[in-house]
Order: sequence, then structure tokens, then C-alpha cells
Amino acid sequence: MSGMLYVVGTPIGNLGDITERQLEILENVDFIAAEDTRVTRKLLTHFDLHTPLVSYHEHSPEAVIAKIAERLHAGEQCAVVTDAGMPCISDPGALLVQRCIAESIPMQVVPGPSAVISALAVSGQDTGRFCFEGFLSVNKKQRHAHLDGLKREQRTMVFYEAPHKLLTTLRDMAAVFGEDRSLTICRELTKIHEEVRKTTFADAIRDYEAQAPRGEFVLVIAGAAETGAGDQLPLEAVLAEAKARIAAGERAADVCKQLAAETGYPKRTLYEAVAQK
Repeated sequence: MSGMLYVVGTPIGNLGDITERQLEILENVDFIAAEDTRVTRKLLTHFDLHTPLVSYHEHSPEAVIAKIAERLHAGEQCAVVTDAGMPCISDPGALLVQRCIAESIPMQVVPGPSAVISALAVSGQDTGRFCFEGFLSVNKKQRHAHLDGLKREQRTMVFYEAPHKLLTTLRDMAAVFGEDRSLTICRELTKIHEEVRKTTFADAIRDYEAQAPRGEFVLVIAGAAETGAGDQLPLEAVLAEAKARIAAGERAADVCKQLAAETGYPKRTLYEAVAQK
């Protein structure tokens, strides 16, 4: 008879946010599948829990998932956790959930804090419709393609970002969404130095150029304004302006970048079209 997989949320910074049900499950399951056993061990130690841990992360081989599934089929109970927040969202735990569904292994969710929802709730942005975009790729080409694909996204967008990449990310986003686009920067949510700032890309870039960012960030970005089908300038008109500015001495890359932000056409499309003419 199959055991049970519990998908367990954990605090995103403040240990006081843990629930009685989470503690009960973490104490009584046979083992815990943890993204980083060192992080989870600190959590368990704080609450005087001694449940065995199994390492399970994005680099775990298929054999690890198979072994966990085997133990569940044998009747054991397992809790899957991430370092902070809800597991299985932009997280390797999703593969374990898919395996359990495919093999008819019972599951229960034990909800907890989520940085995405917490940031959205205090952002001051439109919360009626939103999309979670996770971390941008460190690959420049993939990162730009990701952002270009969101150029005309009208839903509020939520991203994660690390401090050492924040300024580069803000600059890349400003080039696509426009420097005046509204965003809310949420830093160190639920922790001692929690900060929530509703600002613009231009102001945020200026501030972080003056003082390097610290902490973990969630960016909540306003969606694009609704436009009618005929509001976008014809491509030929945009290319004509680009050619005139390039002929006047401006760099083609700079011109295409600015016009992309102003018109909604992908920068790559403009650059390639200008280069061919």
C-alpha cells in the first residue's frame, strides 16, 4: 500500500511563520526530501525535530526520484521541502510531484508562505491578473529573448533576482519595458530588514548605482497598458526613423533599443531589418 507525499511549505525568512500542521508533518513523516539538507537541518534543529533527511535538488539523478517513489510505494511517508517557501514552484520538487501523479502515489499539500504571493500582496500593483516569471537566465541571449516575449504582457509580472545580478536585470528590463514603467521592489520579505518600494526603473537604477543592493529580491512589475489594434506604428515608419537617426550619427544598437521600448517591436526585429536595408 502506498504511503503519502506531503508538499510542505516552510518560512521564507521569519521562523515564526511556521504552522502547527507543518511541524506535525515534519516530525512524523519517515523522511524529508530537502533541496539543501544543511538549510533544512537548521530549521529542524530550531524546533527540536530529528526526522531523517534525503538530499533532493535540481541536480539529483533520476535514481534519487525512483528511490523516493519506491519508499512511498512501500508505505513510507515523505515530506518534500525547499530552502524557503512553497516547494514545487519553479523548483525540482515539481518532478517528484509528477512522478507521484504518474504512479498514483497519494499526495497532500501543507501550505505555507510564498515569496511570490507575499510580494504581490504588498506591491501596490494590479493583483487581479499576474504571471510568475521566476529567475531570468544568466545567458544574455536567453534573457533578452525572455524579456522581449513579455514586451506587451498586460498582466502584472513577478520575478526573483539575486543582489549581484539586480542592477543588470533592472537595466535589461528598462530597455524592454521602458524606464518609466512602474515596479515594486520587495527585499528580504519577512526578515528584519524587509523593504518594499514602489518606484520606476529609472529611479531604481539610479539608486542602486549609488548604493549596491543587498539581500534577496522579488520584483513586481506593472503590465503594459492596453492598446487598440491600430495604436502601434507601422514597422516601415519605425524603420524610417531608425535609418534617419543612424544616418545622423547615432549607434544602430542604441537607436533600435530605444525604439523597441517606445513602439513595442522587438529590438532584434528592428536591428535585423535596419541591417538589411
